[in-house]
Amino acid sequence: MDKQDLLIEIGTEELPPKHLTRLSEAFLDGICQGLEQAQIDYRAATPFATPRRLAVLVKGVDSAQPTQQVERKGPALKAAFDKDGNPTKAAQGFARSCGIEVSDLEQQETPKGIWLYYRAEKEGQSTTSLVPNIIEQALNRLPIAKRMRWANHDFEFVRPVHWLLVLFGSDVVEMELFGLQSDRLTFGHRFHHPEALSISQPQDYSKTLEKEGHVLPVISVRQRRIRLLAEDAAEQCDGQAVIDSDLLDEVTNLVEYPTAITGRFDDEFLQVPAEVLIASMQDHQKYFPVQDFDGNLLPYFIAMSNIDSQDPSAVQAGNERVIRPRLSDAAFFWQQDKKHPLASRAERLKQVIFQQQLGSVFDKSSRIAVQASKLAEIFGADSQLAERAGLLCKCDLNSDMVGEFPELQGIMGAYYAEAEADGEDPAVAEAIRSHYQPRFWGDELPASDLGQIISLADRLDSLVGIFGIGKAPTGDKDPFGLRRAALSVLRILLEKQRPLKLSELLDNAIAAYPQGLLAEDTAAQVQAYILERQRGYYTDNGLAAEIVNAVYACERDTPLDMQKRMVAVQHFIELPAAENLAAANKRIHNLLKKTEEAIAETVDSSLFEEAAETTLYEALDQCRPQLAKQLKTQDYTAALETLAGLGEAVDNFFDAVMVMAEDKALRQNRLALLGQLRQLFLEVADVSLL
Repeated sequence: MDKQDLLIEIGTEELPPKHLTRLSEAFLDGICQGLEQAQIDYRAATPFATPRRLAVLVKGVDSAQPTQQVERKGPALKAAFDKDGNPTKAAQGFARSCGIEVSDLEQQETPKGIWLYYRAEKEGQSTTSLVPNIIEQALNRLPIAKRMRWANHDFEFVRPVHWLLVLFGSDVVEMELFGLQSDRLTFGHRFHHPEALSISQPQDYSKTLEKEGHVLPVISVRQRRIRLLAEDAAEQCDGQAVIDSDLLDEVTNLVEYPTAITGRFDDEFLQVPAEVLIASMQDHQKYFPVQDFDGNLLPYFIAMSNIDSQDPSAVQAGNERVIRPRLSDAAFFWQQDKKHPLASRAERLKQVIFQQQLGSVFDKSSRIAVQASKLAEIFGADSQLAERAGLLCKCDLNSDMVGEFPELQGIMGAYYAEAEADGEDPAVAEAIRSHYQPRFWGDELPASDLGQIISLADRLDSLVGIFGIGKAPTGDKDPFGLRRAALSVLRILLEKQRPLKLSELLDNAIAAYPQGLLAEDTAAQVQAYILERQRGYYTDNGLAAEIVNAVYACERDTPLDMQKRMVAVQHFIELPAAENLAAANKRIHNLLKKTEEAIAETVDSSLFEEAAETTLYEALDQCRPQLAKQLKTQDYTAALETLAGLGEAVDNFFDAVMVMAEDKALRQNRLALLGQLRQLFLEVADVSLL
């Protein structure tokens, strides 16, 4: 079958930069899905996207659908003809719907009788006839939160559409969309090449835009260019560019042909905390800050211009003129906020609602303080400092700086705590700074004990509070970020090696609330929720689900202890005896589950008839002291190695012994022996699930 390349481009006004990549990927998926549903084969597909266009190039597309075999089942033969052999209305209607006579229908015998069938070959439609609908369906499925109308048109899209390019091979695919007729014309850079560009073949698209249109249509190419430009510009300032990944994505989607402009600001602004200046440059101006090689902020910034100016100094001066009032505002907020001690802001938190039923942020801070004091005793930290950090950890929320830059909460609280004349304890300031960590998956955890304590207390308070009033997350709705909170609790406990019981942590958090406010089963709900997140945590880290299930069957309270067990089980399954022991445990589990008889806790060795019984009994007896020491020190890997040493005795037992003997006493004694064996394994994990 003949194959051609397919090119589709939707030319628009500037698309929202934070959503451009997602729109591009969704458009690519929509086109590919449409081709696949139409059974049109293709070789590869590539997306293109700039602020003014969404495009897809599909290579090696079949020129038509394959010939299709059509088969339809009609009425049963006995319902298709009357006693005189004349076709019934059912048969006539079925034939009519197929476009043929009743006599042309086939008969096929099935297990349920003979039925009328229609079979035919249907010639596939041409790709050019199907593409318009595929494009429309792909555009309709784009994840656009709010569509807009323009001029006096009835149609809607994310932004007004100005041109439509659709080529199949060298031919234009005729279609109308958004009031536009398809063509082979695209448009280059808004300023450097605003004239139309004619695309003769789809494979010329990217090269034509780049060489003639002053446009880099591939997102990854533009992003790589921006990074290199920023790094090179920073080197000219004897520094290194601060390249935030989210900002890099956004800037990439703001320009079609990036050019770096280096600017400078007054050294006096460096007296303001670096995080504030960086936030102002990144959030407000989309600039890349510059640091020295020790991480200290330098008085430079790098802007990405969408034009290659003939007078770069004028563009530089304009950017420097714009950044000054931004930094002046930040410096003003810094000076004003420092006039008020951090603790004096606590009272104003009573006016900030955390959740209607759970009270204000002041109430939340008070609960965090109560929790933190108790957690400090467990951590071996200073309870008074923990309580102080809990009371002050949210006080910067009503500062001018955090009002302007919400992402600086905690960071500014630490600065204000340190800036006071008498000053808070440095450990308190550090806990305030780090208690929001981890802010996202993969973020650093609080380094200090006090920071971990406040971070745990904050998240546990939210978890038990929201669950306790019946507002648990449902589906995609998680307004209080409880999924992230649960994972943060787990990461601190696991990665910081904290052997804390979830039940004790949750009881501690619940105790900080007024009695009767939270549901009685709150602790159970939250523990189940956290444990479910822990499953995902291990799955994301590549641990087999069967290992997780084996541990969850035995220990469900101490995440760090569970992790040690999982490491041990992962080691165990690689041992030579593991497979047989897992099978034996499964067999024992089934035997004990099926029997309706009460199984004794003790084993009577005088009832043994087979040498294999005695051997297993003695092997169990010999391993118990060593196993007890290993379990006490939580050396589960060694414990399972000890149990693996029972492999030969277990194999011999099942080879030589009939467990379900007719003699009741003999049968129960053998089941008791196997029950003891299984119980030893259950001290670590349920290996029958492996």
